[in-house]
Amino acid sequence: MFKAKDLGIDLGTANILVYIRGEGVIMQEPSVVAIQKNTKEILAVGSEAKQMIGRTPENIVAIRPMKDGVIADFDVAQAMLRYFINKSKSRFTLIKPNVVVGVPTGITAVEERAVKDAALQAGAKDVQLLAEPMAAAIGSGMPVGEPTGNMIVDIGGGTTEVAVISLGGIVTDRSIRVGGDEMDAHIVSYLKRKYNLLVGERTAEDLKMKYGSAYFSDSAEDQKRRNLKCSIRGRDLVEGLPKNIELTGDEICEAMKEPVGRILEGIRYCLEHTPPELSSDIMDKGIVLAGGGSLLYGLDKLVRDETHMPVYVAEEPLTAVAEGTGVVVENLEKWRRILSNVNS
Repeated sequence: MFKAKDLGIDLGTANILVYIRGEGVIMQEPSVVAIQKNTKEILAVGSEAKQMIGRTPENIVAIRPMKDGVIADFDVAQAMLRYFINKSKSRFTLIKPNVVVGVPTGITAVEERAVKDAALQAGAKDVQLLAEPMAAAIGSGMPVGEPTGNMIVDIGGGTTEVAVISLGGIVTDRSIRVGGDEMDAHIVSYLKRKYNLLVGERTAEDLKMKYGSAYFSDSAEDQKRRNLKCSIRGRDLVEGLPKNIELTGDEICEAMKEPVGRILEGIRYCLEHTPPELSSDIMDKGIVLAGGGSLLYGLDKLVRDETHMPVYVAEEPLTAVAEGTGVVVENLEKWRRILSNVNS
């Protein structure tokens, strides 16, 4: 086989997903790279590297090269991209692939250039950028090309992208540098402040995923979740020794209140700046939530109560952006106008 298989990449703060043309999403791994400090040698990428976070000896460091949806460490991001591009490319051919990368709408020209350069130096032939909310909307099966309003909220690890899309373009958008990572950080600082307990980011993420909630209604299930107790272990900041405490679901919800509130503000901002004709479409069709953050318990109910609109979680929220880049990769000519809008 001599033809390169084009790739769609969701270059997320928390996870990187790779879509291969004609095959679908074939890779989903954490955006983490483990490096030998003195030699800069790459020891592990993805899941293997994530296992090392908070557990490495002094001469090894686990780095997350993406921060707030953009490249924070160019060399490491390039090495990570090269690893994933080569891993998918080696399955077929040595010919360089065309690559479509999902990026936040709030990205600056410098950050945009960094993504393109990193992908080109990692082995791509040509790099096109696709706005993440557009990718998430396409990947969620929304009719983005029609003259009707479609509202998407993509909550990732580093950013939340809110956009209203019509006729293949973004009418109103808001890129907030708040996502799952910020929720984890707030859980860490809450435990430090209230219990003098220090926990790592992996422990905070586990707490959020298993016991975290954005909102509690009066239902019996929600009240049970609110009073649910979980045991958590960390280091006592006063005595310096390991310590166990019990947390309730209500406390974890309280810890994440501020980042969840900022996501709601972004949704309100977009709704307030949407033309009236499109607002009535959204009222009828509802708001679609995508990204890993959309899986936070009760978030859909909270958005529904705050906006008084129907709210739906995408069928495959974790892969929506990658699937969207994949749809574009499958027919680059058809979607050329959308890409040129982003890349201009």
